[in-house]
Amino acid sequence: QVQLVESGGGLVQPGGSLRLSCAASGFTLDDYVIGWFRQAPGKEREGVSYITSRDGSTYYTESVKGRFTISRDNAKNTVYLQMNSLKPEDTAVYYCAASAIVASMIPVWYKYWGQGTQVTVSS
Repeated sequence: QVQLVESGGGLVQPGGSLRLSCAASGFTLDDYVIGWFRQAPGKEREGVSYITSRDGSTYYTESVKGRFTISRDNAKNTVYLQMNSLKPEDTAVYYCAASAIVASMIPVWYKYWGQGTQVTVSS
């Protein structure tokens, strides 16, 4: 059974850090582009970052550049999103997703999705 499971979300103060994990079962993450998306209440789902399968190239949306880092541990079949210097506007449900087609931040290209993990940045 193909499954993606996110973890690591929670409540953090502005300026704090969290590390999100995306663990895969039923398939090998290294064969896919893995993306992180987020969706705040009343807003569209937004692409945050992705990491490619072949050379591990990364992409970040402008608002998280220099604060977030995506990485993968193939031995653990897990992708991480290290989030530093968090801001209230980072509050959202964060999803990881897998695409076998293209490296993109367009959600329609992603075949497998996790259930999401809530990140709340508040004092």
